[in-house]
Amino acid sequence: MLKDFFKKSPNIQRRTIKTTQIPDGLFQKCLKCNEILYSEDLIENYYVCPNCNHHIRVNPRERLSMILDSGSFVEWDLDMELSNPIDFPGYKEKLQHIKSVTNLDEAVITGLGRIGGTKVAIGVMASSFLMGSMGRAVGEKITRLIEAATDRRLPLIIFCCSGGARMQEGMVSLMQMAKTSAALKRHDKEGLLYISVLTDPTTGGVMASFAMLGDIILAEPGALIGFAGPRVIEQTIGQKLPEGFQRSEFLIEHGFIDKIVKRSQMKKILSMLIRS
Repeated sequence: MLKDFFKKSPNIQRRTIKTTQIPDGLFQKCLKCNEILYSEDLIENYYVCPNCNHHIRVNPRERLSMILDSGSFVEWDLDMELSNPIDFPGYKEKLQHIKSVTNLDEAVITGLGRIGGTKVAIGVMASSFLMGSMGRAVGEKITRLIEAATDRRLPLIIFCCSGGARMQEGMVSLMQMAKTSAALKRHDKEGLLYISVLTDPTTGGVMASFAMLGDIILAEPGALIGFAGPRVIEQTIGQKLPEGFQRSEFLIEHGFIDKIVKRSQMKKILSMLIRS
């Protein structure tokens, strides 16, 4: 009897619940204020959070599209050979994987473009490629960019974003600091303009070399700029650092940079500087 009582009725149809699929990339989350942002609105706002003004990191090709005249960019030094100068275990395989994921050859893109009709030699570093660290290939590409700017008598702009020298390349990575700095010295002797733009983060060997050697040094709001990170410094000196230490607002107060420029104003400011 009980067996029949719990029997399922053939006339009852089960309801199926349909789940709504949200396409990937439709929304993004601001890492500073945790606001959920519609991606299309974020793109129109130059990847700046409308809620807290946080300048979200962008890939170098997006950066170039924001700065250069449409269709004017010609990339230089594509497909530079990968190297593993100290035979670091698994390094080449890691580089190949990152190349496939980011669709970048290295942590910097360099080339020729126009801003407001004026030719410029430009380089943009990529935080997505091993945190923009500088190894042999990055140092070589930047040095060739500087030398080309010198030979062609062009203004030079480099958007810096880096975690520093690339530890997988040992001393070879540190040599790039001297190599890039020497190339900039020759560029300066020719009386040519170099504008360095510091984005979040600009640290380590990059900050200690070409990033801080600009004739004019600009920075995005809230960018972390320093040699060692704040946590390393606090652990070393055993003291709490001031609020906002090593951020671009702190640096401009202490005379380390010339101007903080919002991303939406960057092209306008650069155009004015290279024409003056």
